[in-house]
Amino acid sequence: MIQIHPETPAKHADAIEDLFDRTFGPGHFAKTAERLREFAISVPDISRVALDSGKVVAVTRAWPVNVAQGGAAIFVGPVAVDPGYRGDHLGLKVTKDVLNAARRAGWPLALLIGAPTYFGRIGFKVAPKDRFSLPGPQDYNRVMLCELSEKAANFMGAIQVSPTR
Repeated sequence: MIQIHPETPAKHADAIEDLFDRTFGPGHFAKTAERLREFAISVPDISRVALDSGKVVAVTRAWPVNVAQGGAAIFVGPVAVDPGYRGDHLGLKVTKDVLNAARRAGWPLALLIGAPTYFGRIGFKVAPKDRFSLPGPQDYNRVMLCELSEKAANFMGAIQVSPTR
């Protein structure tokens, strides 16, 4: 039976990196999303792993990022699911658990780069293209936001996202 838990870095880090390599290949380090993560430390109590008999079969990580006016948001991703476990929306289940944990922890806004038809099912909406800036090239049709609290409205002006340092 698959269970979703907060990430425990000492226990899950190697298995997560192996899953990322198998899911995305070595090129995933060149993506714009990696520019947001490269100087940040993930938030393990919000990040989630799906375990099947102790084996990591899915993961969604969460990272703090800076947004306009000195605010903070949670950057969600990467989302990875072991190929043998695809087809049951496990990626959505794990990501939804991340959103719930972020909401409980008081994060106002979640940002994700992904497929709108998939992640729109759990509350993400394509971000306004004319008010949004990320480090590096990006298909802005895949940049999505999910408001986690009323405070998210504070960030709906011009949004420039940068990694935390």
